[in-house]
Amino acid sequence: MPIKLPETLPAYNVLKGEGVMVMSPERAARQDIRPLKIGLLNLMPKKIQTENQFARLIGATPLQIDLHLIRMSEHQTKNTAAEHMATFYRPFQEVKGEKFDGLIITGAPIEHLPFTDVTYWDELCEVMDWTQTHVQSTFGVCWGGMAMINHFHGVQKHMLPHKAFGCFRHKNLAPASPYLRGFSDDFVIPVSRWTEMRQAEIDAAPGLRTLLGSDEVGPCLVEDAAHRALYIFNHFEYDSDTLKQEYDRDVASGTPINVPLNYFEGDNPAMPPLNRWRSHAHLLYGNWINEIYQSTPYEMDEIGR
Repeated sequence: MPIKLPETLPAYNVLKGEGVMVMSPERAARQDIRPLKIGLLNLMPKKIQTENQFARLIGATPLQIDLHLIRMSEHQTKNTAAEHMATFYRPFQEVKGEKFDGLIITGAPIEHLPFTDVTYWDELCEVMDWTQTHVQSTFGVCWGGMAMINHFHGVQKHMLPHKAFGCFRHKNLAPASPYLRGFSDDFVIPVSRWTEMRQAEIDAAPGLRTLLGSDEVGPCLVEDAAHRALYIFNHFEYDSDTLKQEYDRDVASGTPINVPLNYFEGDNPAMPPLNRWRSHAHLLYGNWINEIYQSTPYEMDEIGR
């Protein structure tokens, strides 16, 4: 089954060209089925790129997905056209009366700031509390996951002496988890962050369970069953060239940056990168969508009760 997207959203043609099943709202309305209503709270500066990445993953399941793009109410993006934002995004204050089967809270390039120094922190706290009564399952990604685990459990993020940057091997720590169906015992995940969450502090917080982790870059995927949430600190959603774009950007601006580890063949940035995480990315988000489908009420008013 397809993901439902407006035909004028850039992701519509991108995904259709890749063979992902997409459907216009008009066609979806003629199907006698309730789609899963998934919100994407997009905090990344490159909105369209992020839309494409997550729509690609959640649109690859056999279920019809109704994707809603959400932004912080007062924060104004400088990197995406105002027309795009006005056409496709709604501020949180306009959607908070609605119920959602799932919500993704993306990362944001603000990890050097204390949480409380983020200009929209108060509203984001409102969003996170709102998920407990209006969302069946929430997926916090990178900084978004760090913000959620801090908000609900007080777990702190810690600055790293050097950026964790590249593709790092991770271990499957919970093979029986329904979120890890089909996962290998170990695999590669792209990592791009200046901060970390520490396993000992996660272990000390009641109710948290680490599902994926790395000897090199620490915990990756954490389940928080009591809050119906997953927190992932790395980037399964990245395109093949996303780390390259970040590397080229920093080189061009003169920002000190290491070549991303285990990403280019022979760690040579002149070589094209190889995508070694795509299959596991689809597995994880497909499993998340399946778990939502299995647990969410048919009557959306029942979500959160």
